[in-house]
Amino acid sequence: MARIPDAFIDDLLARTDIVEVVGSRVPLKRQGKEFSARCPFHDERSPSFTVSPVKQFYHCFGCGAHGTAISFVMQYDRLEFLDAVDELAKRVGMEVPKDTQQRTADPQLVELYAVLESATTFYRQQLTASAKARAYFDARGVDESIREKFQLGYAPDGFEALKNALGTNPQRLAMLERAGLFSKNDAGRVYDKFRDRVMFPIHDRRGRPIAFGGRVIDKEDGPKYLNSPETRLFHKGRELYGLWQVRGANSKIERLIVVEGYMDVIALFQHGVTQAVATLGTATTSEHAELLFRNAPDVYFCFDGDRAGRGAAWKAVESVLPRMKDGRQAFFLFLPEGEDPDSIVRNEGRDGFEARLQGATPLSQFLFDSLADGVNLATLEGKGRLAERAKPLLAQIPDGAFADLMRQRLTELTGVGVRAAQPETHVPAQRARTPGRNAPPPKRSLVRSAILYLLHAPALALEVSADPAFAGLRQPGVPLLVELIRLVHARPDIGVAALVEHFVGREEHEPLQKLAVQTLPGGDSTWRAELLDNVANLDKAAAEQRTVELRQKLMESGRLSDDEKVELRDLLAQRPGASST
Repeated sequence: MARIPDAFIDDLLARTDIVEVVGSRVPLKRQGKEFSARCPFHDERSPSFTVSPVKQFYHCFGCGAHGTAISFVMQYDRLEFLDAVDELAKRVGMEVPKDTQQRTADPQLVELYAVLESATTFYRQQLTASAKARAYFDARGVDESIREKFQLGYAPDGFEALKNALGTNPQRLAMLERAGLFSKNDAGRVYDKFRDRVMFPIHDRRGRPIAFGGRVIDKEDGPKYLNSPETRLFHKGRELYGLWQVRGANSKIERLIVVEGYMDVIALFQHGVTQAVATLGTATTSEHAELLFRNAPDVYFCFDGDRAGRGAAWKAVESVLPRMKDGRQAFFLFLPEGEDPDSIVRNEGRDGFEARLQGATPLSQFLFDSLADGVNLATLEGKGRLAERAKPLLAQIPDGAFADLMRQRLTELTGVGVRAAQPETHVPAQRARTPGRNAPPPKRSLVRSAILYLLHAPALALEVSADPAFAGLRQPGVPLLVELIRLVHARPDIGVAALVEHFVGREEHEPLQKLAVQTLPGGDSTWRAELLDNVANLDKAAAEQRTVELRQKLMESGRLSDDEKVELRDLLAQRPGASST
């Protein structure tokens, strides 16, 4: 597997502001020179997650999560290394070297993406050639710019149109089948899955087609919608239709509007509401909820006002509650019978739809209204029933102001308090383990201290020879220290984040990350003096080690070479007050 060039990673991390990257996903609060938040990787009551703009690092003193902007995006967005690098590169206008992309990718995945891209191109060409399909979009008011933005297409009638166009050999046919583009009958015949349908490509978070939705043009044909089956690339419970387009249309996403159909998303975009996404024929899952809140602090769920719509809304409530961290909001908009976002926005325009959103029901109200349905709150029995229904749901809300307010509201409605978490009566374990907090730092060896100084100010390595005298010293950590020194000499502008990132995939990576996030008193001048003093002492230790080796050899063999005699004499002469042998 090819490695992305070090120079590219250095440049990428130098151009990337980790505070901006983390802050776009997690609410950060400035604390001195750093920023803090509740850790997004584990549940906690008080903030122990810090982001350092100087070191371009994040670290959680609770769960131990730490790393650079690259590792944060990998962990938070669940991306592979190359995908995370690619996403950050796009933010700063860089492009990952193509040869690296090609050599690091899974060949089968590359082929799957390629056939889906080819199918997208084929369907788009067929839309251009089909008056019937174009007329459908014309009648729905979808202009050319929106068709282009969403890469809309048409699957022609017939059982082998796509197969004949793209299935040039058995391997290609097999890949098309793996991509979910074919169906197979009982007799074993393989044929096009999508036929005589307008096509909606479903894109991943990098804008690559991973599946399709197809809609019939004639209402009497069925089923109305047909989606790709789940494949290695596509899992409907994890994807949101239109999210890629929303990201492209909004530099900052303040809200997301969850609708039910592809055409709802497209109609809203057509009328200037560019924050709509749709689930893919499934109820809102916990993964959907996480993905929604990763991209926007406010989420509006737009459903039909009938029984099915309210049932779908309740499913959304169950998925959203465990993710209602402070600062997040969820709302529910129920439309009149027979209406959908497509029809509303076409009849009432953008302003009419926005007005309906303004009147959407907050999650808190919808939850208590739903739980109180059929309950007589005028009686103690009714109040008790509501409290018992609410307690397990409120317990799922992360600790914070919203959770406190929801418990307070339950008390207002019923007079019954929900048992809150017990106050802390001891110092949390993570605080006891936190380096530099309430406890003196442990004593460090010369090598460990030198590494620590370099991790806080890499340029100090330039004060030391790239071939230090202590390089042969047999002490733990010396090879790593020498490697760090030589790495900085080879890449003089390297920063802390890039220095640590160089060791990704090696056992040294995690220990270096932990050292890099430690608080180190003093500044560059102090660290320089300490580093040079440590290096001098390591050089002395290396000289002593070599002296012992030469003396041992002399004792065992009775002779040294001329060069070794000179070396031993010089080493002994360096000892204060020592005489030569």
